[in-house]
Formats: sequence, C-alpha cells, structure tokens
Amino acid sequence: MNEHAPVPGGLRLADLRAGPNALAQHYSRFDVANRLPLTGHSHQAWPDVAIDGQLAAFTDAAAELDGKWDRAADKAEEVRDGYRALLGDPDGELALGASTHELLVRFLSGLDLCGRRRLVTTDGEFHTVRRQLDRLAEAGVEVVRVPAEPADTLAERLAAEVDGRAAAVLVSAVLFETARIVPGLDGLAESCARWDAELLVDAYHALGVVGMPIHEQGLGAAWIVGGGYKYLQLGEGNCFLRLPRHADRFRPVVTGWFSEFSARSQRPGAGEVAYGSGAARFAGATYDPTSHYRAASVFEFFRAQGLTPAFLREVSLHQNSVLADAFDELALPPELVTRDRTRPRSDYAGFLALRCAEASAVRASLARYGVYTDHRGDYLRFGPAPYLSDRQLRDAMAALGEVLRVGRGTGGVTLPKSRGNG
Repeated sequence: MNEHAPVPGGLRLADLRAGPNALAQHYSRFDVANRLPLTGHSHQAWPDVAIDGQLAAFTDAAAELDGKWDRAADKAEEVRDGYRALLGDPDGELALGASTHELLVRFLSGLDLCGRRRLVTTDGEFHTVRRQLDRLAEAGVEVVRVPAEPADTLAERLAAEVDGRAAAVLVSAVLFETARIVPGLDGLAESCARWDAELLVDAYHALGVVGMPIHEQGLGAAWIVGGGYKYLQLGEGNCFLRLPRHADRFRPVVTGWFSEFSARSQRPGAGEVAYGSGAARFAGATYDPTSHYRAASVFEFFRAQGLTPAFLREVSLHQNSVLADAFDELALPPELVTRDRTRPRSDYAGFLALRCAEASAVRASLARYGVYTDHRGDYLRFGPAPYLSDRQLRDAMAALGEVLRVGRGTGGVTLPKSRGNG
C-alpha cells in the first residue's frame, strides 16, 4: 500500500490513518470523531449529506404531490447506477427493494420448484436466506446445506451437489459470521450453467470492502443480491437484485403492480399476467422513496471524496490489519479469545472476527467502555469504517484487553471457570 498516493478526490490512506481522520468532519451528526463505533459491518454512520437527501424527498413531495414519482424514479436510477459501478456492470438490470428478503422471495417464486425441488446452499448464510429456506424445507422443498467451512473448498463442494434436480444454488460472496471471502465462485457458476440451475450470490458483505467486478469474476450469468445498509452508508431500504440476461424467461409468482408500468399495452386481467421487461419483471409496489433520495446523496458523496471500490478495499485491508495487530499485541489467553491466523487478512473482507468464550457478555462490557461491536454466536466482531483513525482502532482493541483482564479479576465479564479464569 502506498500511503502517499492520492486518489480521485484528493484523499490518501495517510489522511484516514491520522487523527482527526480527514473524513470524520463529514459525519458530524454521528459524532464519529468522538466515539468508537466498530459496527461498520452492520451499521455504518451516514455522512451529513444523507439528511439533505431526506429533506429533498419531503420537498419534492410537497411541491409535486403525485408528480413526485417522476423525481423518485430519477433517484432510483441514480441508486442503480451506484450499484452498477460497484458491480462493474454498467448496463446491468437491477430491481430495487426495501430488503434483500423481499427480493429473495420474488426470485424464489420464479423458480420451478415443482419440477426441480432441490435448493443448494450453505450452513453459513445470513438469516434472510437461512430462515426462508428452513420454511421451504418444511413445505417439502429439498434444501441441501453444505458446511461453509473450510471456505477454500466451499464453491467446489457446492458444485458437487448441483444436478438436474437443483433449481438454484444460494451462496454468499463473503461469509457473514467470519468475513471470510469465498473463492472459486466462477467454477460454481460454470457447474450451474451445465445443469441449467440458477446461481444467486449474496454480495452484501462484499460491496464497499471487496471488489465485485462480476464479469471479471465469471458471474455474469448469476443473480446478485445486496444492499447498502452496511459498508455503503446508504441506510435502510436500499437493496437490489441484479438480473442475468436470461431473467426475461422468469415469471415470479410474487409480483408487484409496478411491473405493469412497462406492460400497459396488455390490459390487466385479460388472460395471462403481463410483466414488464428487464428489472421491471421483478418490480414491487408502492414504497417510501426517501431511502433512494438519501442513497443518491451518499453515492454522490462517495464519488466526490474519491471513495472508489479500489480505495475502499485498501482502507479496509489496512484498518483490519491494525485491529489484528493490536489484538495480537494484547497476548490474551487463546482459551478466552482468539482469531484465525491460518489465512492472510487479504482473504477476509470488512471486519475482524474473534472467537470469544462469552462473546455476548464481552460485547455488552465493551459498550460500557464506549466501544460498540456486535457478536454472532461465539464470534465477537470488530467492524472498522473509513472515517475512523488508527488511534481509534487501537483504543477500541485496548478496551477489549481491559474488559477481559477485569473479567478475570474483579468481576467485569463472567467467564466460565472451565476456561481458566479461576
């Protein structure tokens, strides 16, 4: 990494490492310069310009009444353009939705689950996929869950489960518990194509911290789902489903009336249900456009600051290395907390996952120290963000050392006696 190499917009890695971080001034409402928010993989702060977008949505509604929808459509297209740039897919068809679940359900409803009753996935998917597939399994769909670990062979093991019975494979580009990047998805895509099965890739934990040029990665024929609530700072209500070229043969059962906007030549109710073309095929219905106004403002802010996918990856790798090094310097007992050191940080995405004896209790104690993290099972997760300085990252990790040492002595975190805290 070259700390002194400028990027478009003038920012350098050195500007973000220093205190105060050069970006922090643009997040005054979240007060990131005076807090230690390490939930960047779950909820990042919004730049101050986000409120400008929200106010613009109100202003347009007040001025235009029902005519606001034309302006809202323009904002939605700006959001699509933001995602297209991240995916390296300038002509991509993207359906928008309030959540990835909403879009996942429309995708699933377009599959031939009567003729092909098998769905292949992993045991490391986010709850959106996990819960919905659990319920489909109760309804008689065969759901094959491949162990997510080891990640190095995951794509290959998924491909081995694909055959003429499989309607689709659903897998994450980055595992949400550990931040481990899943390699070899291009080979999985080839296997799916051979069997005429669909491939849906969840890119939520990749966008903003890992490059996702889908055509370069052999994923041009895949469905890509994701959103901007996490690393992209877009807030709620900003998710997308990227459609492959063959999507026009799909007739999703769960379909919103917005799909009729581009199919008005066919009278509703006269014969077969008509669908719009491209992304309109997976359109929903009336929604709150405020989220798109906010997202459009944030995407423009990212462009103005030079927060390109390549620079964001550089920042993410640096910040996670700072956290990992600071953790190692604590030399805490591995039976209490440890991290995976078998792979380089470049094999991970946007956060540092620590296996922790009492992750939930440690998270709560850290919050009392003013350090905001989260946990999934026995993983304690530290998620940095571009507006944090190196000093803030080291201070957050130092608090972990204090919490665990206090817990072993004077009663901070209650640790199990069988793990050596006496």
